[in-house]
Amino acid sequence: MKRRRFLLLTAGLAGIAAVPLLLPQSRVRAVTEERLEAMKNQWRSLLPENADVSLSAESLSRSEAQWREQLSAEAYHVLFEEGTEKPFSSPLNDEKRSGVYVCAACRLPLFTSAMKYDSGTGWPSFFTHIPDHLATKTDFKLIWPRTEYHCVKCGGHQGHVFEDGPEPTGQRWCNNGVALHFIPA
Repeated sequence: MKRRRFLLLTAGLAGIAAVPLLLPQSRVRAVTEERLEAMKNQWRSLLPENADVSLSAESLSRSEAQWREQLSAEAYHVLFEEGTEKPFSSPLNDEKRSGVYVCAACRLPLFTSAMKYDSGTGWPSFFTHIPDHLATKTDFKLIWPRTEYHCVKCGGHQGHVFEDGPEPTGQRWCNNGVALHFIPA
């Protein structure tokens, strides 16, 4: 009986993991390697003057109480307890304006609107990120290994990166919307 339950659970989890591969992805405008590098290096051009962001990736340390006071309960759970918000629950999933996505905790810029695409998964997704602002680690919470990523400044959990995204990177940086804040250009 235990073996059957394990097999059913494993098959169910494998099915969940395969969902993004089965969903139609909107086309990302053809991005050359040259344009990709420009996108990564010129992200500041999308920030409005006097934008409330952190331009330093230097590590920031705050107490649990300080983070809880600053963030909503859901944002704290995702960012500092490595939770996941419900799919299709974030208004950022449908955000179409030009701008920059920053960490909701420390306001370090992580992505731009030019890096975003609709993966059909229900979470804001990006095919690349701002260099040196995210760190990765291996996560085994769902049995098989996944690559989890965090903001380098505050350590806040953002989401997971998968190898089923559009060209030119083939990556899908799947982010919790509650872990981000959007600053329009």
